Amino acid sequence: MFSEPAQTLLKAGGLKQGRANLEVFADTALQVAKAAPRVLAVTSDSRGSGKLKPYGDALPRQIVEMGIAEQNLVGVAAGLASTGRTVFAVSPACFLTARSLEQIKNDVCYSDNPVVLVGISAGVSYGALGTTHHSLHDFAVLRAINNITVVAPGDNLEAQAAVRAAAAAPHPVYLRFGKAKLFDLPGPIDDFSFGKARTLREGGDLAILATGETAIHAWLAAENLATQGIEATVLSIPTVKPLDSEAVLKAARTTGKLITVEEHMVHGGLGDACASLVVQSGVPCSMRIMGIPDEYTVTGSQSDIFRHYGISMEGISAKALKLLK
Repeated sequence: MFSEPAQTLLKAGGLKQGRANLEVFADTALQVAKAAPRVLAVTSDSRGSGKLKPYGDALPRQIVEMGIAEQNLVGVAAGLASTGRTVFAVSPACFLTARSLEQIKNDVCYSDNPVVLVGISAGVSYGALGTTHHSLHDFAVLRAINNITVVAPGDNLEAQAAVRAAAAAPHPVYLRFGKAKLFDLPGPIDDFSFGKARTLREGGDLAILATGETAIHAWLAAENLATQGIEATVLSIPTVKPLDSEAVLKAARTTGKLITVEEHMVHGGLGDACASLVVQSGVPCSMRIMGIPDEYTVTGSQSDIFRHYGISMEGISAKALKLLK
């Protein structure tokens, strides 16, 4: 996943590699469910891929298997939530947010059932399985639906906090998890809440805003730019909706130059949300959106795809240098 120069910066920064956020989700959901019998997990033949086997073994009466029937999954989850249950509806993100979009829109969001929709193996996590299994549309479609919070944690600390916050939320939440083992981002989380960004680094030359598994690459790019005398602010933005408007506008005003990075199409996600906010606020700012372009996505591992599209320390650094010129 990381080049040798990037690995050197990770080591110099003392950042350690943790687990996949999906594993953190499963462990945290089990802890939440053990403490409250009203908590249920509903899966679509995804107990194994969702790392929920220990959950099912420990709490067999608190897990419901729907089989490969994602629309039924969401409908059943909404019905259970309407009776006062806390429900984690777990399914591959590509299917959950495409096949079940109408059920998410009507049964969950319109009906205001506080389901925690858990999209697993999101982005390009499925790698060589290709476009049918990639989830590069989920931010866009869910941002367009009223009454749902959209979350993509950047490391294990953010993931654990997000799962607990989602379980306590009175309205629908979408949690997006990939499969890669993530490095811990610098700095603790003192008061995690939805709609709040996390400052990883401060600098006045430009700002790099990233969500989910791209956050570590944004931090690495900033550290790399610092070796060239360029100081960048880096924000991890786990909540794509609602956006931390205050943090984004502060970064725009302070630096006048923004780069957004996401494991999503360049349309409809974090970049579009930030651009819309900045333009409508009248803040003078130059901006670049990095992600997967509007073309047939190449096939390969997540790391191959990231490098191909410049979602890497080197790619982000190059984009920053061009923006500064």
